[in-house]
Amino acid sequence: MMKKERIVVAMSGGVDSSLSAALLLEQGCEVIGMTMRLSEETRAASPDDLNSVEDARRVAEVLGIRHYIMDLTAMFEETVIDYFLSEYQCGRTPNPCVVCNRHIKFGKLLHEAEKLGASCIATGHYARVDCGKDGVYRLRKGQDREKDQSYVLYGLDQTSLARVRFPLGGFSKQEARVLADEYHLPVAHKTESQEICFIPNDDYKSYLRKHRPECVRIGDIVDARGNVLGSHAGVSFYTIGQRKGLGIAASQPLYVTALDAAENRVVVGTADAVYAQELMAVHLNWTMWDTLREERLVKAKIRYGKREAEARIVPLADGALQVRFAEPQRAVTPGQSVVFYEDDVVLGGGVIDKVIA
Repeated sequence: MMKKERIVVAMSGGVDSSLSAALLLEQGCEVIGMTMRLSEETRAASPDDLNSVEDARRVAEVLGIRHYIMDLTAMFEETVIDYFLSEYQCGRTPNPCVVCNRHIKFGKLLHEAEKLGASCIATGHYARVDCGKDGVYRLRKGQDREKDQSYVLYGLDQTSLARVRFPLGGFSKQEARVLADEYHLPVAHKTESQEICFIPNDDYKSYLRKHRPECVRIGDIVDARGNVLGSHAGVSFYTIGQRKGLGIAASQPLYVTALDAAENRVVVGTADAVYAQELMAVHLNWTMWDTLREERLVKAKIRYGKREAEARIVPLADGALQVRFAEPQRAVTPGQSVVFYEDDVVLGGGVIDKVIA
């Protein structure tokens, strides 16, 4: 008798990860549920989301699978939360999901899965992985382009792609809901969260004031020439492209165009000034090779939910990457990720370091 493939499923207590476990079980796999406890301080939950750990346990019980809870609060605080706070303090806008995926979900969890004798891990992300005749694993967009989550997975490499499964990659969110109902999963109608998991009430400004009070630092709001137009309570509380909440009376709408943490200044300008055509990216990761050796035409995405745009990427001697778009892009934001695609394949990505007009 052939031995069943053992797979660890990262179960968050939501619909997608729960359905992923059910689908793999139906495919004949030996499924083990693993719920990661990441933060003691979470957002104020809705009635459907009061206890994600308990929801995951209930799903595991219904499916008849083993379920473990892994306490990663210390690692999560050091790896994700400290990064999140430090980036905002430096006037950058972080992407904690990318860091969590790379180091926690597809780093630590993979290591723990090995200890349980599992061949791979699975999550509820809407993305796909396949292996070509050349033996190279490719990370692809989810079939449902509106739900596609490949952007936050660009940190995966060949080693990790060989050992991950995305059972929902070929489904739409609506189809997933219907299937969850058919499997009688107790979370089938649970509301979906869009917020950062460790920020109470999705209020990152209050979170910053509590955990990094030094972010509260009054300074000037200036135009591109340095003329003082108003004051701010801290550059950490502003984002590129922001219009509301500036408290400036002007003859035309003004937007945040830059955050100067060193000088404690928020720079504003007109709508045209929010656009940029070139950026520099660092902390690069490529999904199919170790490094990019020559310039390449790609499609690039500068934030989750935004469509890709044509761009030329050029590797530089210092390890950074020059990205020049065919058309100017709105609100290119340092700290956010820029991710590169060819058709539906994720080539890799990096962190936006500098914006060049």
